[in-house]
Amino acid sequence: MEEFNASKPIYLQLADRIKRQIVSNELKSGERLPSVRDMGLKYSVNPNTIQRTYSELEREGILETRRGHGTFVTEKEGHLTQQRENLKNEQILTFVQVMQEMGYSSYEIISGVQDHLNKIDKGDE
Repeated sequence: MEEFNASKPIYLQLADRIKRQIVSNELKSGERLPSVRDMGLKYSVNPNTIQRTYSELEREGILETRRGHGTFVTEKEGHLTQQRENLKNEQILTFVQVMQEMGYSSYEIISGVQDHLNKIDKGDE
């Protein structure tokens, strides 16, 4: 069973997980999501929490509910491209803020990231 962080509402944590699954192509454009009940069972949460998650993602234009058919990842590629960009920028912002709080300069952050990526490219990590 997956754990949830007590400092953030569960429905938002689930929304973030679904967004990451879409960005990583684990969930594809037009793909049907599990029913509210099935998703609630999967994550051991109340179906109302799942409904709130789906509603939030629908409000953001990431999911679409088709009456009588279920909830689907949007097929509007522009929404998905924007979501990918938003997630990237959120992660970068968080990373940079933490590094700056620890006292690293922009140069140290950039060179550290470049060194890390070079190691990955060489297969060292």
